[in-house]
Amino acid sequence: MDASHDGAFLMWDNEQVRPPESASGPAASKYLVSNRLDKQSLLDINKDRHRFFFDHYGVTENDLEHYLAAALSAGGDYADLYFEYLSSTSLMVDESMVKSASQGISAGCGVRVVSGERTGYAYTDDLSASRILHAARTAALIASAPAKTPVAGFQQTAARSLYPVTLPSVDAEITAKVELVMRADKAARAYDPRIQEVRASYSDELRNILVVASDGTFAEDSQPLARMNVSCIAKTENNSARGGSGGGGRVALDFFFGDKNPEYFAREAARQAILQLDAREAPAGEMEVVLGPGWPGVLLHEAVGHGLEADFNRKKTSAFAGLIGKRVASEGCTVIDNGTMPWRRGSLNVDDEGEPTQETVLIEKGILKGYLSDKLSARLMGIADTGNGRRESYEHIPMPRMTNTYMLAGQDNPEDIIRSVKRGIYAVNFGGGQVDITNGKFVFGASEAYMIEDGKITAPIKGATLIGNGPDVLTRVSMVGNDLKLDEGVGTCGKDGQAVPVGVGIPTIKIDRLTVGGTAKKDPGGFMQ
Repeated sequence: MDASHDGAFLMWDNEQVRPPESASGPAASKYLVSNRLDKQSLLDINKDRHRFFFDHYGVTENDLEHYLAAALSAGGDYADLYFEYLSSTSLMVDESMVKSASQGISAGCGVRVVSGERTGYAYTDDLSASRILHAARTAALIASAPAKTPVAGFQQTAARSLYPVTLPSVDAEITAKVELVMRADKAARAYDPRIQEVRASYSDELRNILVVASDGTFAEDSQPLARMNVSCIAKTENNSARGGSGGGGRVALDFFFGDKNPEYFAREAARQAILQLDAREAPAGEMEVVLGPGWPGVLLHEAVGHGLEADFNRKKTSAFAGLIGKRVASEGCTVIDNGTMPWRRGSLNVDDEGEPTQETVLIEKGILKGYLSDKLSARLMGIADTGNGRRESYEHIPMPRMTNTYMLAGQDNPEDIIRSVKRGIYAVNFGGGQVDITNGKFVFGASEAYMIEDGKITAPIKGATLIGNGPDVLTRVSMVGNDLKLDEGVGTCGKDGQAVPVGVGIPTIKIDRLTVGGTAKKDPGGFMQ
C-alpha cells in the first residue's frame, strides 16, 4: 500500500492481525508490553554490541568532541552526530524459485547543525576523521555567528533493551532463510488448487547506531529487524483475486519457527485470495462501518497520527493545530504512541536523536493532550521531547515520527458491536489509500470486508473504499471493543521521502456514519445488489 498526502505517505503490506495482546483503560496499554523480560535481560543483554564504533572504527570521545566543535565553528544553537552501520539480507521466491537474494553493508555519519529554525546537514559514507570533519564544516555553513563550545563531556543514556536478541537474524545462515521462504511457497500452493501464483519474501537487518550531541547526549543502540511476507493470486476461469500476509518485528530468526511460521502467513494469504474469488460487489453510500481489530489501525495512523506530529502543528499545516485541550474525538477514544513495547517493529530503545522512547498519550477520552515531538520541534514549540525523532538512515535528518500507534480498548463486546448494526460494512483488512494531513480527508481501500445485515456478518464484498475525514470520523465512534490487537509487524511509514518501521493497532470500533464507495448497482427499488 502506498498512501500519499501532503508531506507524508505510508507504505504497508497487507496482513492478518491476530496478536494475543488486549487491554482497556487509560493505563492498561501496559498489558500490551507482554513482559517476559527480567531486569537482567532488559539491562544487560547485548552489552557486547555497545561501543561498536569505538571498537570497530577507533573512534574516541576526544574525536567526537572535535567533530562537534567543528560543527559549531560558525555558531549555531545545537549540533549532533549520527553514526550508523547497517548489515542486511533480502530474499524473494517466485514461481517456486529463488528469484533474488542479496546481502549488504552500509556505514556512514550524518552531521546536523541547527540555528534557529534553520538546519544544516551533511553526511559521509567514509568514517575517517578527515571526511567527518569535512561534513561537520559543511553543515556549519547554515550558521553565521561566533563559534560555540559544545558541552564538555557526554551524559550516556541509561541502558535498556527492548529487543534482547542473542543472535541477530542477519548473522544466521542464509540457507535457513531460504528454507523459510520455500516453506511459505509450498504451504500457499497446497492450500487450494486455485492458488496459481505465490511470491514469498524475507528480509532482515541489524542497525548499530551512535548518537552524540552538543547538549551532552550520548546514546548507542543495536537494532535488529526481521520480516516475512507472502502474497498469492487465486484464479478461476472467469475471475482472479489477491491475498497477502506477513509479520515480524525486532526479533531473531527463531521467531519464524514458532506460531507465526511460514505456513501461518502462507495460509492466511491464500485464505484471503480464495475468499475474494466469491466476494460480491460492495454497496455505495453513507452507512455504519465497523473496523475490525488490529490492522485497520492503519487508518488511525494515517488519518489521525500524522496530523499529531509536532512539525506539522508547528507549521500550522495540520488539522489538529492549536487544538490542545479541545475535544477532537468521542469520549471512548484514547490514542497512544508507544515506542517502549518489547520486540515490536516500531519500538526503539532510543530514538535517532539519542532520546529514550516513551509512551505518549495523544488523545485521552476524546481530548487532545499533545503532539509527537523531536528535539527541534520541542525547542521551538516549548513542549517536551517525546523521543519521536526518527530518520531513515545517516543520509537523512530526523523529524517527528510515530512508533507503535494504537487506540486503547473500550468496554464493548465485539459481538454486541456487530449486532447493533442494521446494515453496514465490516472492514477487516486494508490495502491502498490516500490522506491529506492538512484537512484529514482520506480514501482507503478495504482488501477484506463483509456486509453486516440485521446484526450479522454475511457475504464478503470487494471493491469497497472508505471515504471520510480523520478528525470528523473520530467524533462518530460510538462503540469501542474490548479486543485491542496490534498488527503482525510489517508496517513501514513514509514521510518526506523517509521510510521507517512502525506498528499500528485498534480494537473493534463502530463508526456511526461513513461514506462507502462501492461498485454495486442499485436496482429500481433502491437496494444494492
